[in-house]
Amino acid sequence: MKFLKNNWFIVCMLTGIVLGCIVGGIWPAFGLKIEFLGTLFVNMMFCVVVPMVFCSISSAIANMKNMKRAGKIMGTTIATFLVTAAISGVLMYIVCRIFPLVSGQYTVSEGEVGDTLGWQDMIVNFFTKPDFTELLSRRAILPLIVAAVLFGFGIQMAGGPETKTAKILEDLTNCIMKTVKLITYYAPIGFFGFFADLVATYGPELVADYSRTLIIYYVMSFAYMFVFFPIYAQFGGGKGGAKIMFSKLFRPAAVSFGTCSSVATIPTNMEVADETGISKDVTDIVLPMGATMHMDGSAMSAIIKVAFLFGVFGLDFTTEKAILAIVVAVFSSVAMSGIPGGGGTGELVVCTIFFPDQLAVAYPIALAIGNLVDPPATMVNSAGDYVVSFIVSRYVDGKDWLQKTFAKKKENAAIEQ
Repeated sequence: MKFLKNNWFIVCMLTGIVLGCIVGGIWPAFGLKIEFLGTLFVNMMFCVVVPMVFCSISSAIANMKNMKRAGKIMGTTIATFLVTAAISGVLMYIVCRIFPLVSGQYTVSEGEVGDTLGWQDMIVNFFTKPDFTELLSRRAILPLIVAAVLFGFGIQMAGGPETKTAKILEDLTNCIMKTVKLITYYAPIGFFGFFADLVATYGPELVADYSRTLIIYYVMSFAYMFVFFPIYAQFGGGKGGAKIMFSKLFRPAAVSFGTCSSVATIPTNMEVADETGISKDVTDIVLPMGATMHMDGSAMSAIIKVAFLFGVFGLDFTTEKAILAIVVAVFSSVAMSGIPGGGGTGELVVCTIFFPDQLAVAYPIALAIGNLVDPPATMVNSAGDYVVSFIVSRYVDGKDWLQKTFAKKKENAAIEQ
């Protein structure tokens, strides 16, 4: 019951998807007629996502109160986040190449699916737009992120949190997120209409491909935790690192999987980190930063969405495209971390970069995958924060920090006896 209470929205959305698939498969003519239910949801999300991205990211940077604190810990933490996210993205790409997600190409009704842009043009589009007005579009999310970051640092240089602009941006962000929450209540109905139309148009094969994709992601999430987390812990903690990590990992993993919230898992992560003997200054920086920036699960999610959409549109997910996809996955998983649940923006980033002319089809497909894999993705993200603190401790407190902790505990136990 507790799981249902914490995940009622995912259950409702999954119910909407299943019912939509049933309606589209049994009554395809009716399924085609209720497409407008999905279009309403997609259009509302498209309208709110641009101001949400700009205000939330620029506000987060503008309202940072101390830009210089804990340089060594912060630098090591960010570097570790980027490396582990890249590793998870590469692993998911390899798995997607070994196990194709889509059984065959679908006939896409909107526009034409041609070759995607070359890597040079993609890099230009990744960072910039030739005109300011073009930034204010759903097709320019990543350039908008870059502009928001620069604007946030500009506010910092002008006075930071004390400026009126920073306070206005913070209020705007709060109001926009309330609006997004209202829109997401409509999501189960929107997905009902969208998937009814999708199955009616493309057939039940799409449902099988979705199921295969979800199975691969869930298996990969647990495999990543049980194979790579102990490697990270052993590297960071030395002898006994993996053992102590496994003895504590279940609690943050269970909380994050059940709540689908990295922030809600911070207290549990703090508790297990303290029991492990990790320095307080390390946990005070690594764990809150991890809740908003460490996104290994989200990086894997981004890769599997790209691979799935390439399969749907009958395009080859080449190594060149994969490298860019991994860069996008790592960048967007960190950049979107300031937005609760990503607000559907991570999916929009992926679609605007790789499928700019197919947004109306690609975005709902990617969004559905993103929401359905949210529990294991959050679990990998949040439980991984605790593991990263091992690596940071190695560089801050020395290679033998864990052994010193064990020795100190034994010494204290002997004194008490």
